[in-house]
Amino acid sequence: MENLHDEEREIDLRELFFALKKRILWIIAAALLGGCIACAYTQVFITPTYTSTSSVLVISKETTLTSIADLQLGTELAHDYEILIKSTPVLEEVIDNLGLNMDKDILKKSITVENPTDTRILNISVTNTEPAAAKEIVDQVAQVSSEFVGDKMEVVPPKIIEEGEIPETKTAPSVTRNTLLGLMAGIVVSAGLVVVLAVMNDTIKSEDDITRYLGISTLASVPDRKDFVGQKNKRGKKKAKGRGGKK
Repeated sequence: MENLHDEEREIDLRELFFALKKRILWIIAAALLGGCIACAYTQVFITPTYTSTSSVLVISKETTLTSIADLQLGTELAHDYEILIKSTPVLEEVIDNLGLNMDKDILKKSITVENPTDTRILNISVTNTEPAAAKEIVDQVAQVSSEFVGDKMEVVPPKIIEEGEIPETKTAPSVTRNTLLGLMAGIVVSAGLVVVLAVMNDTIKSEDDITRYLGISTLASVPDRKDFVGQKNKRGKKKAKGRGGKK
């Protein structure tokens, strides 16, 4: 019984393989169509964004930090600064100073703060649809947050060690990535449709299908008339050529 199930499963997989192989050109066409649609949609309908980054140094004393304790303290302060940089007072002051036509929540979502491992450096990044605006905002965020942190925490303000630059390349969207995703989506959808149609197709195609689906054995099979007529015509032509050769 177990061998019978294994055999049926093997036949089913073979049928699916041949069904996919038969429709391989259709699958390739669907993949190319999906890739073209994704590429066109990305370039036409998605607005590109640009990112500018400014770096600040977190210090805990006015003197040079050389000890391990000072380094650990600076790292701990960096985690606090990550929260303070995106606090409401900082965001509202940046919006007022630059006259930005945006809500503080939108501005907050565009700001990213990263603290590289085992460093006292904070990388503040701002993403915007305009390259110049991204640089202007990130510089203002770094300046305002530095003053805010020094005032509220009564510590030495973080030092701006690198101002933002006007980005020349867009951050998102990635045309290549979206095109590949479109290709994969086309392959998955088309192949899935072929598999579903193959599984739902319960027509009798061979003697084995009769035994499997109907549970009865095959006594005889009738050849296709078209094949029979074709073979008969070929034999007739060969005999005619043979007679002609004898003459």
